[in-house]
Amino acid sequence: MDQKPKILIVDDSAFNQEMLSEILEEQYEIIKADNGFEGLQVVEKDPHGISLILLDYYMPHMNGFEFLKIMKQRGWLSQIPIIMITAESDGEFIDQAYGYGIFDFIVRPFNVSIVRHRVENTILAHAKQKRLQYLVQKQVKEQGKQSDMLINILSHIVEFRNEESGQHVLNVRQLTKVLLKKLTEIDPQLKLDNETIEQIALASSLHDVGKITVPSKILNKPSRLDPEEFEQIKKHAKKRI
Repeated sequence: MDQKPKILIVDDSAFNQEMLSEILEEQYEIIKADNGFEGLQVVEKDPHGISLILLDYYMPHMNGFEFLKIMKQRGWLSQIPIIMITAESDGEFIDQAYGYGIFDFIVRPFNVSIVRHRVENTILAHAKQKRLQYLVQKQVKEQGKQSDMLINILSHIVEFRNEESGQHVLNVRQLTKVLLKKLTEIDPQLKLDNETIEQIALASSLHDVGKITVPSKILNKPSRLDPEEFEQIKKHAKKRI
C-alpha cells in the first residue's frame, strides 16, 4: 500500500486542527503542531517527508509570517509548499503573505470542497515545479558536459596542429584554476564561486584557438620566422571561430 502524503497543520486552535483533519485524513497523513516552534521542530526532523504545511497566521509567541521567515532562512520554504489559514481578506495582508512565500490561502470558515481542491492542487503543482527544476538542472549539466567535451577536442586539435603535447592544455587549465582560487583568497571582493572558476578554466583551454587559421608551415617552422610570418602568427590571438 502506498504511503499517504504528509500534511503538517500548524495552528494553535484545536478546533481548526480537528476540522482540517476530518476533511483531509482520508487521503493524507496528518501531523499537528500547536504553535510555530513545534511546527519548526517537526520540519527539522523530516524536511523532505512533508508534502504540505497548513499554517495559521494568528498564533501566540510566533505568528505565521515569523514562521515563514525562519522557513526561508533554513532553506525549507523552497522544499515545502505552504497554504496559509486565515479569516483576513485585506489586500495588503494577502500581498504581504505571498511576498513571504506562501503558495495559497484557505479562508475560515472552511469549505470542504475548497480545502480539498486547494490542498490537492498545491501538492501537485509543487511536485510539477520540482520536476521541472530537476529537468532544467539536468539539461544544464548535460550541456555543460558536452561543452567541456567539445572544448577539449578543439583545444587538442590546436595542440596537434602545433605539434605540442596535449598536456599543455591540461596544464594551462589547472594553472588557471589555481590562480583564480588564489585571487579569491587575496581579494574577498572578487566573488568567484567554484562553478564560475571551472567555467573560466575550461575556457582557458581555447587560449590558442586562433592557431587553427595559421598555416602549418608557419606554425611548425623549425627556423626563425621572417618578419611577414611573425606578423601573421601574432594575429592568432585576435582570431575568432
